[in-house]
Amino acid sequence: MHYLTDEQWERIRKHFPEEFIPEDRPGRNPVPARKVLEGVLWILNTGAQWHWLPQCYPNYKTVHRRFQQWCRNEVLRDVMVELANALRDHGTLLDEREAFIDAAFASTKGGGDQIGPTKRGKGVKILAIVDKSGLPLSISTHAANHHEVTLVQLSFDFYMIEAKPETLIGDRAYDSDPLDEALREKGIDMIAPHKSNRKKRKTQDGRKLRRYQ
Repeated sequence: MHYLTDEQWERIRKHFPEEFIPEDRPGRNPVPARKVLEGVLWILNTGAQWHWLPQCYPNYKTVHRRFQQWCRNEVLRDVMVELANALRDHGTLLDEREAFIDAAFASTKGGGDQIGPTKRGKGVKILAIVDKSGLPLSISTHAANHHEVTLVQLSFDFYMIEAKPETLIGDRAYDSDPLDEALREKGIDMIAPHKSNRKKRKTQDGRKLRRYQ
């Protein structure tokens, strides 16, 4: 089971609007945000389906509905940004100058703006940037019919700390001269091995590449 300590909860409590609803307002009071968040953390930690949420947490429908509201209103993003910056200030992020990027495909059913058709079927692309110790710095989802290269700069809109990395490391999917140039203008050096079918002149410094191969 996953429970927050009083210290952990007090640090992030201010981000949850349910905590500031007047007690004397008409109608039922919402389920406490702390208990709902603990249920969300259990789901995220186990990867279980929502209806498997143990009975020691609030009803799974309530937890799922509140989770969707928090995501839509960027409540959880604000929490993660604050915690990420706190880790940075305390030196827990070992080296923010270096970050790694990768993407994964997740198949989906139904439709919507964030669902894209591919050869593997309909789905979304999950793009993540992490520091060298694996702590997430940016997590975003996009329609799967967009290439990783076109999504890299968008992923920085979801970056959780103020300082951007000096070096961004990715695999061959990120071999793109226009991407290299766009990131260079922002002070970011993109390091990615060249694709085997690349026809243009090689631009990557082999000495830097060998550090990550």
